[in-house]
Amino acid sequence: MNESRSIAVSNPLCELARFGQSPWLDFIQRAFTENGSLKRLVDHDGLKGVTSNPAIFQKAMGEGSEYDTRICQVLSERRVDAATLYEILAVEDIQAAARVLHPVYEASRRIDGYVSLEVAPHLAHDAIGTLAEARHLWKRVDRPNLMIKIPGTQEGVEAVRTAIADGMNVNVTLLFSLGAYKKVLDAYMAGLEARHAQGLPVSGIASVASFFVSRIDARIDAAIDARVAAADPEAGALENLRGKVAIANARMAYQYWREVTQGARWRRLAALGAQPQRLLWASTGTKDPAYSDVLYVDALIGPETVNTIPLATFAAFRDHGTVAPTLTQDIPGAERVLHEADRLGLDLAGVTDALLHEGLAAFDAAFIALRQSISMKISSMEKGSAFANLHEDSSGR
Repeated sequence: MNESRSIAVSNPLCELARFGQSPWLDFIQRAFTENGSLKRLVDHDGLKGVTSNPAIFQKAMGEGSEYDTRICQVLSERRVDAATLYEILAVEDIQAAARVLHPVYEASRRIDGYVSLEVAPHLAHDAIGTLAEARHLWKRVDRPNLMIKIPGTQEGVEAVRTAIADGMNVNVTLLFSLGAYKKVLDAYMAGLEARHAQGLPVSGIASVASFFVSRIDARIDAAIDARVAAADPEAGALENLRGKVAIANARMAYQYWREVTQGARWRRLAALGAQPQRLLWASTGTKDPAYSDVLYVDALIGPETVNTIPLATFAAFRDHGTVAPTLTQDIPGAERVLHEADRLGLDLAGVTDALLHEGLAAFDAAFIALRQSISMKISSMEKGSAFANLHEDSSGR
């Protein structure tokens, strides 16, 4: 007992709870859940949630043979297309992870313990289609600790409001700018208000707003490096902003969250039992080797937040992360960084807009590639002897 307590205390991932932050894992894979690895992270590292996206599923399902046996089993029972087979596999993976995390969900009183499943990326600009798929997946997975993941486009925000009013848990993803985040937080509260107006309870509904971090620095730093290489007269001032803009941007989003949650509108909802929509720091793997590999975890620790951490960064933070209340440190400094970025013409608004479009395109491409991979597996198995033998076995011949 004493030994396990000592391990927990010395583990930075476990210490995040002291400052009100929940570590989630930005990774899902069938074998990882089945072999107990996911549960070990829950038991020993204080893991409190899991997020998925089309790129993660493409790596898990589209590459290698891990899912081939299950695909064969499904095909032996009935003919399905790639989209249907993907949904079967994804729902199984989400349900399995949700089972592992359900004790966290209960122990945290429905604050943590969630697993996110994303609507199809091609629906990002289709509010009606997004809402229809959100409702379908909510019923299909049928787990209380599911979060439906919806992109933070204008159309997605419209769907978020109704999904919350319906009583779904929602993870709003691909948020890069403060302006976009403000609309998402408003939609969450509007959804709760609409639900209350219908005489329905607002307690027990959870939501996170996934605010992306490192991709901003990757783009801003590249622009800085190009201007410095071209002997820009502001080279010194530009270099001083490397690796700082994304963190400043995130800290200002948190400041806005604090202002809203201290306001009268939120207090009315809180009095009805509503949970605050937490900011979730996404894209927190370091992309520049010149920076600490745990920079975007170390720098964004604060109350009522989540950090969804890639597997490699998760291990790195366990090994040498530094736990301190950094999210609210030097807010005037964060304001100065953003003011200086604007003065120097780094066009943060243009960068965040471009990153949203690129993120949507990347997820859509991953989803298309995933379905193509599954289609090829279906074709191969239907033609191959492995499928024929399994079909014969299942029919008793």
